[in-house]
Amino acid sequence: MDRRRGGRKSRSVAAIARQPDYRQLRHPFSQQSVFSDETIAAIHDKALRVLEELGMKILHSEARELLQSAGALVDSDTHMVRIGRDIVQAALTTAPKSFQMRGANPARYQQYEPGAMLFAAGAGCPNATDLTRGRRPGSLRDLEEITKLVQSFDVLHMFGPNVEPQDVPSNLRHYATLKTQLAYGDKLMFVYARGRAQAMESFELIRLALDLSDADFDSAVWASTVINTNSPRQIDIPMAEGIIDFARANQLSIITPFCLAGAMAPVSIAGALVLQHAEALAAITLAQVTRAGAPVSYGGFGSNVDMKSGSPAFGTPSHMQMTIGSGQLARHIGLPWRSAAGSASNANDMQAAGENHMGLWAAMMGHATLTVHAAGWLEGGLTFGYEKFINDVEALQTLAELCPQLPQDDDSLAWDAISDVQPGGHFFDTAHTMSRFSTAFYAPLVADLRNHGTWEESGAVHSAERATKIWQQRLAQYTPPPTAADACDRIAAYIESHTKAGGAAPVGG
Repeated sequence: MDRRRGGRKSRSVAAIARQPDYRQLRHPFSQQSVFSDETIAAIHDKALRVLEELGMKILHSEARELLQSAGALVDSDTHMVRIGRDIVQAALTTAPKSFQMRGANPARYQQYEPGAMLFAAGAGCPNATDLTRGRRPGSLRDLEEITKLVQSFDVLHMFGPNVEPQDVPSNLRHYATLKTQLAYGDKLMFVYARGRAQAMESFELIRLALDLSDADFDSAVWASTVINTNSPRQIDIPMAEGIIDFARANQLSIITPFCLAGAMAPVSIAGALVLQHAEALAAITLAQVTRAGAPVSYGGFGSNVDMKSGSPAFGTPSHMQMTIGSGQLARHIGLPWRSAAGSASNANDMQAAGENHMGLWAAMMGHATLTVHAAGWLEGGLTFGYEKFINDVEALQTLAELCPQLPQDDDSLAWDAISDVQPGGHFFDTAHTMSRFSTAFYAPLVADLRNHGTWEESGAVHSAERATKIWQQRLAQYTPPPTAADACDRIAAYIESHTKAGGAAPVGG
């Protein structure tokens, strides 16, 4: 045995490729708090008082009728609806605490419940940008490319409307967005709530694509949508109709008030959460009075505005406090919940990375079931950045690496390695290192860990430029999933005939 420098020489060990599993993630740490349990109970009680005494303005007549039939007090002239706490409590009793979300590939099914940790890329962006083509209006080509990129990284679990394909007419856009998800991926699917006709056609397309019977579709969650209230205290026609339609179809409504403290919500964090909580409870209640047991997700996308410009801010202390507080409120009512990261930065720079990282950590500390806008979101949602997406995926994979429990067996305590290496030696060639070196550590996607001299000799390429090469490479290497061809074949005739008939116009607010 040679103890003079490195220690015991190991026999040749075959390298084992590292194969991380990011498909089914669970929160690894205890949930954090920014309020006491007593304050959370007070916020919940105050939100119930808002619904009872002040009410919500609900612009959709059918929604008002459904709530009235459950006992709510409705003013037909002002469209104000006051919802008693007993009605809300009944809704929370029937709202499911856990349900399975399904898609084209059973290996990608997700259990949507407290403790689960899902991520979705930036969504709803009217523009796209990258270093090779610049900033531009979102197109179908952009949506297709981004969907391929989302499919390429297992740490992203759901599809979404990453960019608006503005070269597709609004009456046909739901066909293009759903076909894109089916043609280029096999993850959980998203459907916009933009009117009953579009929602029903989208549901029919999913049934056809996945060869589901009506009973198959009704018995499981195959699609989700995001429902944004119009803070303060209003639910517009498309959102109310979306809640009703998705509840009746047994599909998921992700209820998400967008409460910006100091603008559409009180400037205090607790006050903003009172409003957010009231609006979320009202929407959850509407879903449950429509169909008891309909899948819903509590949600909150709260932050503050810049009090000088009025612009939304993200990754701020207030954003983080509202996120963690939202997690406490979700735990208080026992429902899974949705949060969001994102960035207000106009470029893929330090600000963009820092804001997104803070949002992701807050969602992790608050135990968000789903974190939306987790990769690629720039300018407060106005632009989807390709390089930003790749750099954000690096952050997501880093968080995902924290999820598996660390080995705690005797071999991991490394007694033999420590005893073999003399003071001043190294562990590079110990048997313990050689048997583990290929799987021990996370291999960076974008980060360059070489020293300055080597980095400079290789062209001194910065992270954004490295990210460009990565997304271009991923697109060049992309292969459609096995389910894609059959799914597209099944919906081709439907889309062709309905396109010829004029499609379905979205419902305006």
